Amino acid sequence: MILTLLDYAAVVVFALTGALAASRAQLDIVGFAFLACLTAVGGGTLRDLLLDRNPVFWIADPGIILTACGAAFFVFFTAHLVESRLRWLLWLDTFALAVAVAAGTGVALKLEQPALIVLIMGVTTGTFGGLMRDVVANEVPVILRQGELYATAALAGSGAALVLLELGLGSDIALLGCAAVTWALRAGSLRWGWMLPVYKSRPPREK
Repeated sequence: MILTLLDYAAVVVFALTGALAASRAQLDIVGFAFLACLTAVGGGTLRDLLLDRNPVFWIADPGIILTACGAAFFVFFTAHLVESRLRWLLWLDTFALAVAVAAGTGVALKLEQPALIVLIMGVTTGTFGGLMRDVVANEVPVILRQGELYATAALAGSGAALVLLELGLGSDIALLGCAAVTWALRAGSLRWGWMLPVYKSRPPREK
């Protein structure tokens, strides 16, 4: 049940970010639905394909696509009421990332995958929907923005779930901890500028 709830929550929030990106690109209502659905199911689809999970989650439950379309239509008719759509997009994306990482981690754990695969599936589920959204909307992908904690936040959240499970806590608590750690790091990166060191070029040494 918790995995279903996480998938639906990730779909709704990611769909809202996709629709907001569509509003910034001034697309029509079909473009809104397409970008919302792509963002909502992109990461989960890649996760299920890599794990050979059959059928893919939104094929098993087509209501997920209808939910994403509903979010797109909602934004289409209300986006003009939002003063800063980019700000809303970025903050909604923090919640979408947190929930999607927990969903991907939970699916991998349910399938009894080794720890490394659990980490990879958490990061994949959390980041690839937003990556696809940004590429299609012709924006610099958030995951590639200089020094920002995005994939790092996803990796830390997924790792936190593994640690909590090793400590003997239940899977539900572990997944909630995963979402909390992911959100805290990503939100901190936006609010306080937490960053990883970035590469700075230097002149070559003289022999």
